[in-house]
Amino acid sequence: MKFSLIICTYQRSKAIVTLLKSVQLQSIYPNEILIVDGSEDDDTKNILTKKPFKNIRYFKVTEKDRGLTKQRNYGIKKVTDAIEVVCFLDDDTILAKNYFKELIHSYTNYPNAVGIGGYITNEVEWKIQKEEKCFRTYYCIDGFKRKEGLRFRIRKFLKLIDKTPPGFMPSFSHGRSISFLPPSNKIYPVEFFMGGVSSFKKEVFDKIKFSTYFEGYGLYEDLDFCLRASKIGQLYVNTGAKLEHHHEEAGRPNNFNYGKMVVRNGWYVWRVKYPKPTFKAKVLFHLNVILLLKLRFVNSFYGTHKKEAFTEGIGRLVGWFSLFLNKPKLNF
Repeated sequence: MKFSLIICTYQRSKAIVTLLKSVQLQSIYPNEILIVDGSEDDDTKNILTKKPFKNIRYFKVTEKDRGLTKQRNYGIKKVTDAIEVVCFLDDDTILAKNYFKELIHSYTNYPNAVGIGGYITNEVEWKIQKEEKCFRTYYCIDGFKRKEGLRFRIRKFLKLIDKTPPGFMPSFSHGRSISFLPPSNKIYPVEFFMGGVSSFKKEVFDKIKFSTYFEGYGLYEDLDFCLRASKIGQLYVNTGAKLEHHHEEAGRPNNFNYGKMVVRNGWYVWRVKYPKPTFKAKVLFHLNVILLLKLRFVNSFYGTHKKEAFTEGIGRLVGWFSLFLNKPKLNF
């Protein structure tokens, strides 16, 4: 299948070169690589000129097209007609050699798929589950286990989480992300995955686009798009399509704005999936928001990054109060 790779970048000239070097080593190579650069300087343009990579098409966008969702929509418009699958990668990722081979071949094995996500390997430490019993300090799935974080242990104790599998959103939101799928090399059905390690059939973009509600950094824009795409067809995550995510600090929002986005954007994507939630679901949503913002304030006293945790906690608190004064307007 012919496939395109779109990389949206902002102020990360060194990181994107590292990514492209890993793309060079792929067992199958993209038919085109579109770099959509929203940087306010020319560092990325200059470094790509000095280090030419095969099949690259570079686009520098202006203020009106700057921001993750805008840059992705811009890139989609530039994809050539012959392309069948469009892949997206965050500019701070590094691919395993067979990443694209695993991803693209999945569409042949699962012809009903409209989107397939990759699998990040360097963020969670998984172990083989040798014992039959799963102890409460661990999360166990499909023969693997990982340590259960404090927030999830508290939420289970307070009955603020259910048994909805990873990659699916419970009725009150606040479910388990793709990072709770194990490194089993299996392919799992989901209804969302991370946008920075994603791919979709090109035909999907004839029906939906990335929402312009998510400005700038665009937290949860991928969740929003996937939830809408899952109404068109089936999504999967291939845990054999491996890569690393190194969370480059350049280009990220400050902690206050991040905390505020967690709550407001979280409310938005919840309503994308459940436009008319039940009263119980509403209560559980808000109780989870309150618990998680309290835990961030606890981290500001006992954590390793006290100032960042406090600032994010304030952002979450402001974001939560704003839901009662000025709810986000659903834009789909």
